[in-house]
Amino acid sequence: MTEHQINPEQLAAFAQTLKNDEKAAGTIAKYLRDIRAFVHWLAGRAVNKEMTLAWRETLLAQNYAPVTINAMLSALNRFFDFMGWQECRVKFLRIQRRLFRESTKELRKDEYQRLLAVAGQTGRERLALLMETICATGIRVSEVPYITIEAVRNGQAEIVLKGKIRVILLPNKLCRKLQKYAKKQKIVFGEIFITKNGNSLSRKQIWSEMKTLCVQAQVESSKVFPHNLRHLFATSFYNLSKDIAKLADVLGHSSIETTRIYLRTTSKEHLQHLEFLGLIS
Repeated sequence: MTEHQINPEQLAAFAQTLKNDEKAAGTIAKYLRDIRAFVHWLAGRAVNKEMTLAWRETLLAQNYAPVTINAMLSALNRFFDFMGWQECRVKFLRIQRRLFRESTKELRKDEYQRLLAVAGQTGRERLALLMETICATGIRVSEVPYITIEAVRNGQAEIVLKGKIRVILLPNKLCRKLQKYAKKQKIVFGEIFITKNGNSLSRKQIWSEMKTLCVQAQVESSKVFPHNLRHLFATSFYNLSKDIAKLADVLGHSSIETTRIYLRTTSKEHLQHLEFLGLIS
């Protein structure tokens, strides 16, 4: 049985390869975080397929969600491919396609509006405007830095990520609000959503700031995170246009199957649809 060890130099080389492949910084960080979690669990033991399988079982026993486990295995398998350790790879967990969204994690429009209200009432103008920008355009949190003074003036942002370029249109009302905010903050060029030191807001900081609104807005914490604003945009856009292909383009999805995930109804909504069919005498 071939056994291996993972060291910092290998991880650094792997990270550089991902960077050369133009992977997003957040993706690279997650891959490294997952691999390091595996290394920590190994506690000095050698790497082989049996240990990788044992780690997968450990994650299951610790009640990690299957989707999360598969994401962690994906990072590990990619690293094994990079190292030429294909014999250490393991298969993903088989997950049946879910028909419904979890209502406990679904952010409703009225809840979103309450979050905005609390942000405004407590003087967190940057946070309120940031949430509106994500929700009104459907951008990913990693794409926030593309919302610049120049983009606002042009009424559109050109986003370059993962080797793809797409143009996001910015609603006129949003542009006016962003221009007013930028003028107040004396931001004359570049990114609009920045820290006091002029740095980009991190994903973690945005997530953390949003969580501070939950109690006062009376919204469950499990529903409040940046990606849920993108979900709310997707469902609102589709309910108005009924055009899933156009929505996929707007969201930057290469596959409509990915877009379909955003449009799952909750079990309560699906049950209502069944009632309206009128097929029970």
